[in-house]
Amino acid sequence: MPFADELINGHTARSLARAVRTALPGMEPASLRSSAHQLDPLPLRERADLLRDALLADVPGGYAELADVVRAARDAVPEFGGWLIWPVTSAIAAKAVAEGTDAAFDDAMALLADLTGRLTSEFALRVLLRHDLDRALGIVADWTGSSDADVRRLASEGTRPYLPWAVRVPELSARPDATVPVLDALHRDDSEYVRRSVANHLNDLGRDHADLAVATARRWLDTPAPTTERLVRHGLRTLVKGGHPGALELLGFAPATLEVDGPVVDHTHVPFGGSVRFTATIRNTGAEEARLAIDYVIHHHRANGSQSTRTFKLTTRTLAPNETVAVTREHSFRILTTRRYHPGPHAVALQINGVTSERAEFELQAP
Repeated sequence: MPFADELINGHTARSLARAVRTALPGMEPASLRSSAHQLDPLPLRERADLLRDALLADVPGGYAELADVVRAARDAVPEFGGWLIWPVTSAIAAKAVAEGTDAAFDDAMALLADLTGRLTSEFALRVLLRHDLDRALGIVADWTGSSDADVRRLASEGTRPYLPWAVRVPELSARPDATVPVLDALHRDDSEYVRRSVANHLNDLGRDHADLAVATARRWLDTPAPTTERLVRHGLRTLVKGGHPGALELLGFAPATLEVDGPVVDHTHVPFGGSVRFTATIRNTGAEEARLAIDYVIHHHRANGSQSTRTFKLTTRTLAPNETVAVTREHSFRILTTRRYHPGPHAVALQINGVTSERAEFELQAP
């Protein structure tokens, strides 16, 4: 399986060049051909940008000419899809913004919706959102009623505040309620694919505007569909892990009277690349049944001597008065390319309904 950066590669560039030659017979896409040999040192988004710029250099004329070439390639080339769609849609968006007319903007939005099912147009949509947020959101609102699930998902995914790999749209952060109508329109969608995007969008919203995310989820739960509770749980997952009181209360994790014994680690010295196992017992000492969101927090040693925390999901339990539950987990420090560990003092603690237990200390040893 390729690394993410390799998803756009020399084959992508050559496929796009062939598609352009088919759409413009007799034209040699020299920039695209050359770009196939320039991709290797670049991360994924920069690879998409390189092919976008090569396509813009190879296709003469303004927005209309580029749009005609893209539509001709779409209709004539069966393999016109996959990761080449990212640079193609980005070129369309860039050319429409450079043209500066409402007609070009609206046609670009329509072309993005048309192409999104061939991979996704979510990255290119950001360019148009940055250029004219209100005009773009007016069109996105119409997408929420599309019969095509890919287009409906584009409405939610393309407007996420923290869309992975994508450029940020500062105005979305400055106007956090601007995309709530999109989520309202789609949170009951028939497609799990669309609803998962709505949940991820809600999770993004909660990173900077927790109360708005919780209030939005609360409205949905007032008149829920059978799928709403699951969507809300996923959409508020970061707030729950962060111990946000409103998110916990909305999902039924009220403050509880508990007796927590632990966590206790099996070894106080953990080999580099190894794992630490911990156990704990939790007893409901209150008079009422307690629904518990039980997470655990690893305090990581950093290179500068400070510590950072990362919260992990453990389990959920409902305890009757005086009922006890035992929990155990083995946490791995296996070496990964996406995470770096530093030898030194670490700790683990439980977090139950947002309340953190005492820490159990351990040492991650040097390699």
